[in-house]
Amino acid sequence: MSQKSLAGTPHYEILDGLRGIAAIMVVVFHCYEILIPDFNESPVAHGYLAVDFFFCLSGFVIAYAYDSRIHRIGKKRFFINRLIRLHPLVVLGTIVGLLGLLLDPLASTSAVEEFGWGKIAVATICSVLMIPYPYLGRYGNVFPLNAPAWSLGLEYVINIFYALVLVHINKKLLTVLLAIAAVSLVWVTGQAGNVCVGWSGENYWEGYARVSCCFLAGVAVYRFGWVIPNKLHFIIYAALLMGVFFFPHRDNDILAEMLFVILLFPLIIAFGAGTVATGWVSKLCAFLGDISYPLYMLHYWMIWILGNYAATNPGQQSLYIYSGVILVASVVLAWAALKFIDEPVRKWLTINFKSRSESQ
Repeated sequence: MSQKSLAGTPHYEILDGLRGIAAIMVVVFHCYEILIPDFNESPVAHGYLAVDFFFCLSGFVIAYAYDSRIHRIGKKRFFINRLIRLHPLVVLGTIVGLLGLLLDPLASTSAVEEFGWGKIAVATICSVLMIPYPYLGRYGNVFPLNAPAWSLGLEYVINIFYALVLVHINKKLLTVLLAIAAVSLVWVTGQAGNVCVGWSGENYWEGYARVSCCFLAGVAVYRFGWVIPNKLHFIIYAALLMGVFFFPHRDNDILAEMLFVILLFPLIIAFGAGTVATGWVSKLCAFLGDISYPLYMLHYWMIWILGNYAATNPGQQSLYIYSGVILVASVVLAWAALKFIDEPVRKWLTINFKSRSESQ
């Protein structure tokens, strides 16, 4: 691994690149929810599994970054670090989502007329504070101003569980918890018909089985030392991951989804962490990793507009063109937000909290 972080420990660039690929596929998946709503007909119907890959990758990265030092820096510092890393884009995503709701040029009625200022204000406050609020309509999304934030809410909870519980347990107990979480996910998936749960008020609590299983699997990959040195090219990993998202969808294809989530994703992370990125691959992975989180958090307001545009029956060709514009615009917006808002804000917060802790 050519780059270094955390006092000389390796930085897994291939995993950064795969996170970026998954974020791009989330945007594509959300566009296809409008273009071809039937999962059995959509070419990227398993795009929602990108979230499970994120959860698994997060478990690996958090364990790698904090297992050996959380006892030294303390839980308070861990929580501050996570908030600095994640919350600026939570706030920005809320602002962008609110503006998208209020200024949508294709909405049939104004948001104020449809929902009222009271509900909009509550939804905004809840979004900033990461409190689920599936009461604004909009298909029951628990974060109606920025729908993808549902996974961040679960990420916050599992991070708390990591700091309070997971850092203190041994491998044997970790294995037991992982087995329980895997069984829970299989049961939840069997009840729902697929693993696409956690995003709405109707299936929000089922999302905890999803994040628990995937996050614990990522932690297990790190703790058991399942990083496998190899010389596979990034393109192979990208193709394998995209193959999951493009895998044909069937009603109740529970077995395939469980194989992807419980077995394949941890294997991809184990092999990807063991691959060294060099040259243009290293630069590409760094770029993809950098834009992945802002891309995920800042694109969905355009999906609402796409849905309203589709309601005008413009024809499939126009919808595909607009979807392509959304994808390009999302990448540009993600990069701009990263460079001009997210990174400067995180830098300021890091310096501010460091100076406060030193003065105490």
